[in-house]
Amino acid sequence: MQQVEPYQPFAYREHRCPQHAEHVDFLWYFEGPTNNSRKRILPNGKIELIVNLAAPYRLLEGRGPELFSSTVSGLQTAPVVVEQPPRQKVLGVRLKPAGAHALLGAQLAEASGLMVDLDDLFGRAANELVERCHEAHSIEQRFAVTETWLGERLRGAGEMKPGVLWALRRIDQSGGAIEIEAVRQRTAWSKPQMIAAFREEIGVTPKLYARIVRFRRVLRMLQDGAVPLAAVAIDADYYDQPHMARDFRQLGGLTPREFLALRHPVGDGSTTIDPPARSLSKL
Repeated sequence: MQQVEPYQPFAYREHRCPQHAEHVDFLWYFEGPTNNSRKRILPNGKIELIVNLAAPYRLLEGRGPELFSSTVSGLQTAPVVVEQPPRQKVLGVRLKPAGAHALLGAQLAEASGLMVDLDDLFGRAANELVERCHEAHSIEQRFAVTETWLGERLRGAGEMKPGVLWALRRIDQSGGAIEIEAVRQRTAWSKPQMIAAFREEIGVTPKLYARIVRFRRVLRMLQDGAVPLAAVAIDADYYDQPHMARDFRQLGGLTPREFLALRHPVGDGSTTIDPPARSLSKL
């Protein structure tokens, strides 16, 4: 594992888009040297659109092209591990499922669990976005360029089935803790119909989506320094700490304590350093 101590200077910014709040969680930007060559990206219930302005990344674990640059990462249900270039200059759009559906339509479900090249999805429009971001002279200008590009494509775009959109909002509002059967009973669907609708619209079942949302909630709590773990588990509506640890292992491929040791100094907990597998047991 490549590591440089102390951490070298870098720039990290986040930007909210109030006019696109129904579709976009936030935009983010990172520029600077890479202190750790391997990064683990954890499932968070969002879809990531990446505009890469530096050297490509290498996919070590996950589904997609071995080398990738600007991409869309579909809704992930397992960790993705990438090898990063020595210096990064990258902008991300964290899309809510409704926003990704508006941009991608039926392709959203097909992209579930995949990394897909941006130009395969948007063609010339993808190249235009990358070029405009390259030409921008500041982080703020890159955010503005991306916001305009998103607005052009979200305007008049199609929406999800109302039942799926309503159910997604209820699951998100509960932090993933709501009983899916209680949500289903408020719709006109049978259990198979609800599962089929979720698979068709976003590519995963409602129960799995709720698990990922609760996992994301725990990541945020741990990233912010919440302890002890038993209290975090109860606050996140797990039965107990072992139940939380099982979900951590299944969705993230690591334990809560390993996450705490490997988390990045910035961000919401969606990524960690990824050491060689043999090192995890020592953390």
